[in-house]
Amino acid sequence: MEPEQIITIALVDDHALFREGLREILESDGDMRVVGEAGDSAAAVTMIGRTLPDIVLLDVEIPGEEVTETVSRIRGLSPGTRIIILSMYDGPQLLSRLLGAGIRGYLLKSVHRHELIAAVRSVHEEPTRVVLAVSRNSLAQVEAASSAPTLSDKELEVLQLAAQALSNSQIARRLGLAEATVKRHMRNIFVKLNAVSRIDAVNKALAASLIAPYTRIDPD
Repeated sequence: MEPEQIITIALVDDHALFREGLREILESDGDMRVVGEAGDSAAAVTMIGRTLPDIVLLDVEIPGEEVTETVSRIRGLSPGTRIIILSMYDGPQLLSRLLGAGIRGYLLKSVHRHELIAAVRSVHEEPTRVVLAVSRNSLAQVEAASSAPTLSDKELEVLQLAAQALSNSQIARRLGLAEATVKRHMRNIFVKLNAVSRIDAVNKALAASLIAPYTRIDPD
């Protein structure tokens, strides 16, 4: 087989036995070759920067830095590399964050070998395709979140403090902003969420999981 037809793959998982099993599965088909392995995030970034593989199979719980940061660093070093996450869990919040970071696949480690091979081939042949093997519930939550309005980081900060019943002047002091700037952020929030009041905006943001619930704890 010609070298350009070979799909090069990097394996990132802290369990050597699991990596060995993946290597055997992938290389059994003849058109895939594992070009590097790593057991933690720092070693993974170094190895991928050296080998520039077509595909990375990345354990979501790899030791080291947070997985979304590892994904960002890999994409910065090797933009052409497609990242497929392997995980024991399919939590929708983490899945949403990883999709936002630019992964091209998220597979549960319970998938069959033919599903793994098909996923690798799919994202290699069509770099914009995203392959997911998760529960219907997680997928539904991710789809719901993707349709939610997008607020800027500062707007989210303002709204999170508004959810704590802080006034515009209190929010301004807390964030080191002018009160007029806070009012402008609130107007933008109302428009984006189609809200008619602060309470309405907070409730809609909570329903869309844009901000975290806040519970006031009164001192004894």
